Amino acid sequence: MKGFRISGSYADVRQGRQPFCVEVAAEDEAAAKEQIVSTFGSRHKLKRWQIDITEIKELSADEVTDHIVKYKIGA
Repeated sequence: MKGFRISGSYADVRQGRQPFCVEVAAEDEAAAKEQIVSTFGSRHKLKRWQIDITEIKELSADEVTDHIVKYKIGA
């Protein structure tokens, strides 16, 4: 597994566009993107087209700050 930092924004009825930056553990960029779209869709009741991902960056073990992601990638 690898660590990824994904940033972007999603549509929020009350505040317009809401920015986000999340770290996830996944096999590749496509799996990381799918995980974010799935998670944000279920948490915030969003459709996939309402979530805009602007950047997907692969992280080294030293750059990861989320403890769960560190555990999953074995750092």
